[in-house]
Amino acid sequence: MSLLLDSLFSSVALSHLMVDVFNSARPVLLTYLGLSETIIAIISTIYIWAGALAQPFFGWMSDRVGPRWLAAGGLLWMTIFFTGAIFVPETGGLVCLIIAALGSSAFHPVGTAQATLQGRALLKGRDTTSTSLFFMAGQIGHFIGPILTGLILARLGLHWLVILSVISIPIGFSLAYQLRHNHPHPKPKHDDGKIRLQAGIGFIVLLAAVASLQSWAQSNMISFMPKYIKDLGQNAITYGSIAGLFMGGSALGNVIGGHLGDKFTKRKVAATALFLAAFPLFIISQIGWSPWLYVLIPLSGASTGAVHSIMVVLAQRAISGGMALASGLILGFIFSAGALGLLITGPLAENYGFPTVLMMTTGLVLLASPLAWMLRE
Repeated sequence: MSLLLDSLFSSVALSHLMVDVFNSARPVLLTYLGLSETIIAIISTIYIWAGALAQPFFGWMSDRVGPRWLAAGGLLWMTIFFTGAIFVPETGGLVCLIIAALGSSAFHPVGTAQATLQGRALLKGRDTTSTSLFFMAGQIGHFIGPILTGLILARLGLHWLVILSVISIPIGFSLAYQLRHNHPHPKPKHDDGKIRLQAGIGFIVLLAAVASLQSWAQSNMISFMPKYIKDLGQNAITYGSIAGLFMGGSALGNVIGGHLGDKFTKRKVAATALFLAAFPLFIISQIGWSPWLYVLIPLSGASTGAVHSIMVVLAQRAISGGMALASGLILGFIFSAGALGLLITGPLAENYGFPTVLMMTTGLVLLASPLAWMLRE
């Protein structure tokens, strides 16, 4: 495929992979440190908000001054402060971890816009496919990140996580080179840079609701599944692998959803995927520890992940004012909504157990499915 062989797209995608390796190391690292569900929820919420709320601002900046140092600088920023989280003890390390999230905030809207533009140029307008491939790279990072983190923590110890930092440095400088011309993202004709809705308020509300419920469901699985597996008596390698399998399934589902979203009606693809997600989530809530989790976990990831790129592309079309700005607005909203849900999920998991959370998560996707069906473009 011409897109995958394009040096700019592949560099942006590889950087996305590395950014989300760092992001996905968080729940495994917090579990390894022995924190409770409530504390994990609080730290995760602050981390996700730090990586989400500034995304519209970084997107707005990129539309005006160019993407180079927001994209490459975001990855290098994460590298520096993730390293600090490894070596600075106790509270200071947690503060470094939260500060690292600002690098993710800078990278995501810029990288998303670059991926969409390359898809329009090289795939004859199939922007949902190109966006899904970009997000697949990030979700592959979410897949290998927990597995690598669990292996390193179990076999080598905390400080050896610096291996991830060493790998990321050349990737960041390579992206800076690919974006050396630093061209601001092109604007449509008659776009004066002001934020305007290009869709009815009902569509926007429905899109926000579906994105919130999908994000909350995924955040529950990403943040608490490692702790649940640990409480079932498994080691860091196992709970890291389980966390990775969820995001590996999400990566595959994202590409399938993006392809189907270009081929069929986006709302029907999203609604079907969310409905199908309820089945593995419900079964997981009933069986405890079982080898079947190695099948059910990636299935739940694939079904919930298939919706992500569809939501982003719908938002890009519904909001004017710059592509990176639109990307930052929807991504910031999605991540923030998921983080807000964690404040409810954390105490619920601690007081009633994670199977109860899984039942609630099943309800979230069942509620999101009919709402997605109503998203008429």
